[in-house]
Amino acid sequence: MAVAAAQKNREMFAIKKSYSIENGYPSRRRSLVDDARFETLVVKQTKQSVLEEARARANDSGLESDFNQDTAPIGDDKPENNDTQQDENDNGNDAEATDGSNSDEDYTLTEEEVILQNAASESPEAEQAIQKAALLLRMRDGMGSLARILKTIDNYKGCVEHLETRPSQASGIQFDALVKVSMTRSNLLQLIRSLRQSTAFAGVNLLSDNISSKTPWFPRHASDLDNCNHLMTKFEPELDMNHPGFADKQYRERRKEIAEIAFAYKYGDSIPSITYTEVENSTWQRVFNTVLELMPKHACKEYKAAFGKLQEADIFVPHRIPQLDDVSNFLRKHTGFTLRPAAGLLTARDFLASLAFRVFQSTQYVRHNNSPFHTPEPDCIHELLGHIPLLADPNFAQFSQEIGLASLGASDSEIEKLSTVYWFTVEFGLCKENQQLKAYGAALLSSIGELLHALSDKPELRPFEPASTSLQPYQDQEYQPIYYVAESFDDAKDKFRRWVSTMSRPFEVRFNPHTERVEVLDSVEKLDTLIWQLNTEMLHLTNAVNKLRGSRFE
Repeated sequence: MAVAAAQKNREMFAIKKSYSIENGYPSRRRSLVDDARFETLVVKQTKQSVLEEARARANDSGLESDFNQDTAPIGDDKPENNDTQQDENDNGNDAEATDGSNSDEDYTLTEEEVILQNAASESPEAEQAIQKAALLLRMRDGMGSLARILKTIDNYKGCVEHLETRPSQASGIQFDALVKVSMTRSNLLQLIRSLRQSTAFAGVNLLSDNISSKTPWFPRHASDLDNCNHLMTKFEPELDMNHPGFADKQYRERRKEIAEIAFAYKYGDSIPSITYTEVENSTWQRVFNTVLELMPKHACKEYKAAFGKLQEADIFVPHRIPQLDDVSNFLRKHTGFTLRPAAGLLTARDFLASLAFRVFQSTQYVRHNNSPFHTPEPDCIHELLGHIPLLADPNFAQFSQEIGLASLGASDSEIEKLSTVYWFTVEFGLCKENQQLKAYGAALLSSIGELLHALSDKPELRPFEPASTSLQPYQDQEYQPIYYVAESFDDAKDKFRRWVSTMSRPFEVRFNPHTERVEVLDSVEKLDTLIWQLNTEMLHLTNAVNKLRGSRFE
């Protein structure tokens, strides 16, 4: 139920427009970092609009028409004595005060309440589902308000699971009370509204940690990547006069044709083959031969080793563009990574999430032939020559997957930081090799000018430290002034893992390659199962070590 609610919440706040200049995208050079920042901005604007609409509906309906009305307002009871009648009068006065100057505050739904209201509105069963929640109440009148709180919760058929108070540090408020309750969703919303109608409370807040659907939705199985299609965006050459294909109608139609093939792809399908034209293969050949010339001197040893294997497999050849299906099968044998055709560029969150499943989203279109050594957005030449060789290296593949796993359930600000780390490592990273600098970043290895610039004495070189790297502004109009140098892939992984452990996500995840499923480690039972599996693996490793040691003495 929580997963379904999270999915609905994600769709409610999803980006509905493409990443184009026309729609406000700030940069002409596409990058994962700009994608993340743009996504954060648009999600914030969209979320604000959704929340304002929900609050307006709540004001119009007063919520009473939407939820059960079989309960009484605060302090209402059978008129057994004057004290009870006085409580009713007090509440009446409170309600009148609420209808006056404080109405905006009292009737403003928080984001948590909008999410809860949407979950309740899915069906009659969802409306009556039991919801556990924590309320923070700021009491003006001291401990005398506790009896009224408990009575009101009882009126709404709720169960109090925990109650604690403390003196408030805020002016005009005597105590803060934390109340954990369990009741139907509809009655919980009605309870919150009723409490806010009383002037005895300066604030009534539903705490966010108790509404699980606030955690950003993320795919749990490789097939869930199909659900990211509504966030798939394609760069639109016809909207940017500086794009090499802006004035080429035939090129734009070709891009659209290839994009439609990718849009139709679903999990489990064979990757469609593209019959590339002579012009497209010629563009590939020019870039391929240049990379072949520069690679021995400037590329890291892992890249060169994997590149050689791709040549031996007859996948990397000068005269034709490799098919994604052949490349995907090659990667699966070496590191378990696979490819998935993309019609364009995913949002940063969805692109990083795919890496968690060892899936790399790859475009199939080719840059314009008038600009073979530059493209305003990644194309298949960049992804094949830049990314694929290192995805065939076990250490680098693991590093890429760990960036993806760290992104699952991360906040928007953390997605921006992860995107920046990805940008300065996977795209523009340098490493040390026998006291010499070598390139491993895909954008460097597929861009002649930037590669030579990065390895010259012009830019500033800094050691890779994720905490500082994640905050470094990047240059999108010219070559980078700063590059980060990793001691090794193992060193980069260790530093990254330590940094990720400080992120705010309240759970850990792991990828199960047997089921292609991401498992959330949020219970003792799941951890016990994982420990049992690890113990089994350790037993096999111990037996292997003992056999190797024994063979030395025979």
